[in-house]
Amino acid sequence: MTNPKVQIDNVTKVFSGHKKNSPVLALDTTSLTVMPNEFITILGPSGCGKSTLLRIVAGLEEQTEGHIYLDGNEISGPSSNRGMVFQAYSLFPWLTVEENIQFGLKNSQMSPAQRKEVVQNYIELVRLNGFEKHYPRQLSGGMQQRVAIARALANDPDILLLDEPFGALDNQTRTLMQELLLEIWEKSNKTILFITHDVEESIFLANRVIVMTSRPGRIKADIPIDLHYPRPYNIKVDHRFLAYKEQLTELIREESLKAMMEVK
Repeated sequence: MTNPKVQIDNVTKVFSGHKKNSPVLALDTTSLTVMPNEFITILGPSGCGKSTLLRIVAGLEEQTEGHIYLDGNEISGPSSNRGMVFQAYSLFPWLTVEENIQFGLKNSQMSPAQRKEVVQNYIELVRLNGFEKHYPRQLSGGMQQRVAIARALANDPDILLLDEPFGALDNQTRTLMQELLLEIWEKSNKTILFITHDVEESIFLANRVIVMTSRPGRIKADIPIDLHYPRPYNIKVDHRFLAYKEQLTELIREESLKAMMEVK
């Protein structure tokens, strides 16, 4: 029997209040099992704790209660075994494309020649050949995110964590990046957790979609996506895809309405 890649057990997160503000319960007893090589998207209304959960898995945030395990080892802080890609491009503006990708490898045991080979492999994987010496300011948004993904993968992490990485891109570029990410996932066999607000994106990428409730965040639904890979772009008009879209849209609408009522 295959062991889980990630095990999230009853995780709760409370943010302390400041001055007159009361503490905020962001996540409430959230549990999730992620198997090796799964591509899981996490969908939910704004403020439901999606990004908080991902940051806890990354070790960038500490849970108030509960435990998270990666390959059976409890997560207690950041580590190179988890690669993180944010919505903001988060590249070092003073470094070139190849220098950004190589940044995390500087403390490795690799020789300079080995590092160069790894960097070149990932430059080819994200289709940035010819842009090795360019700086981030010389690249489009989609190209910058390709560099960020390559940098995360270059460290050979056990899991890739992506927090709305395509949220700032135009629709056409976003679609192309979705296709590229699926191609990278199929080649790399990585386990991926991907945060998104976009229902179509969540279905197109994932073999499981996790739907979260409005705050405090809990898992409302865990929906397997029974669509074969590789997935062509026109699968988005397939009747099976549209049925998933209708189901997920209704689930998200329910939670978004709850969130609006709470604000009132």
